[in-house]
Amino acid sequence: MSPLTLGVLYGIVTLIVMFSGMPIAFALGVVATGFMYFFMPAASLDTITQNVYEEMASITLLSIPLFILKGAAIGKSPAGRDLYSAIHAWLHKVPGGLGIANVFACAMFAAMAGSSPATCSAIGSAGIPEMRRRGYSPGFAAGIIAAGGTLGILLPPSITMILYAVAAEQSLGRLFLAGIGPGILLVILFSGYAVYRARREYAVAYQAYQQGGVKSAYLEEEHFTLAQKVEMLPRVLPFVILLIGVMVALYGGYATPSETAGLGALLAMVLIAIVYGVWRPKDISPFITSTIKESTMLLFIIGMSLLYSYVMSYLHISQSAAQWVVDLHLSKWMLLTVILLMVVVFGFFLPPVSIILMMCPIILPPLKVAGFDLIWFGVVMTIVMEMGLIHPPVGLNIFVIKNIAPDIPLKDIVWGVMPFLLLMLVAVILLCVFPHIATAFPDALMGAK
Repeated sequence: MSPLTLGVLYGIVTLIVMFSGMPIAFALGVVATGFMYFFMPAASLDTITQNVYEEMASITLLSIPLFILKGAAIGKSPAGRDLYSAIHAWLHKVPGGLGIANVFACAMFAAMAGSSPATCSAIGSAGIPEMRRRGYSPGFAAGIIAAGGTLGILLPPSITMILYAVAAEQSLGRLFLAGIGPGILLVILFSGYAVYRARREYAVAYQAYQQGGVKSAYLEEEHFTLAQKVEMLPRVLPFVILLIGVMVALYGGYATPSETAGLGALLAMVLIAIVYGVWRPKDISPFITSTIKESTMLLFIIGMSLLYSYVMSYLHISQSAAQWVVDLHLSKWMLLTVILLMVVVFGFFLPPVSIILMMCPIILPPLKVAGFDLIWFGVVMTIVMEMGLIHPPVGLNIFVIKNIAPDIPLKDIVWGVMPFLLLMLVAVILLCVFPHIATAFPDALMGAK
């Protein structure tokens, strides 16, 4: 059987098994094992455990459960609520300041926790009720939190980027640095839209009030004294210092990513013990349990995805698919467009982890031949996968928001995230026109290759 026929069969069987409702890790493992049984030497089945172990024997992957522990420790504490409250107090006089405060809080919490769902949950549980109390429309309040939460897989430390660095065999430090510029760009775009939307909603509320309607909470003035603002800082500053310290340790060359992750996890646990008194076994048990569950699930998906990719490589499916893409002789930018559309389609039903590990063996060789910087592409691909977290039908962050605010109709949440999807598309276009947005930080701090 030709590699092309095998590849088509491999893809069809994968889709059938996934749509059967089987968990992704089991689905990938079943398909890979089945094709090993029918199309590879019988002895291959005896080496499944060895293959999975060898594929996962990467010191970089060790950082994943440690970063998850760091994120869980911060996420299960009131740190997100305090961070949001402090930023809101300092930005409340800015037009749309409450929306901007949510964007900034999401960005900072994402950089500390490294998880999109955790960011949505931690900031949204405080931000959404406050925005609605202040008169913001439910859809806008939900949309800005869902979109802000996606920064969790772009800003370092990002678990998604760790996996891309492993799959693409690229420097994790450079990849983390490359995410900073685009992350700041998205924060600016989201904040700009927050100002525009807040001004528009304020104008509507003011006009309704002038015509004899009810005075909206939008029109109420809120005041914080300098003493109140300063009083909020002591609980927030330790976590900001932790974020800066972890970044300095990683990019200053003082520690490897895994050592940095371990240091961050340890310091996060120390901080929540000191700041919030969370140190008793019954207090730390929830986030330890959460870390074990999430790490086990994620690493199992990674292991099965790597086995799935190994079978593709052994049967020459990935090589043939990559060669077929090259033989299409598409222009450089048309090739990128087609590949990113593939990522969008996969994002309808697959999480970023599986997309990276399943697609990288196929799409990276043609991109490299076309002359694309794989670090730059990793950032662009991450933003496109971020879009998958908030676009229907399976946007994870949409359902996280629905869980936080069950009274907001799903339709309003979906319409609320649509403007942010367009802003992410704008960010991708800007990165294509101005690639230095992503490459400037790595080149400046680690030197050009």
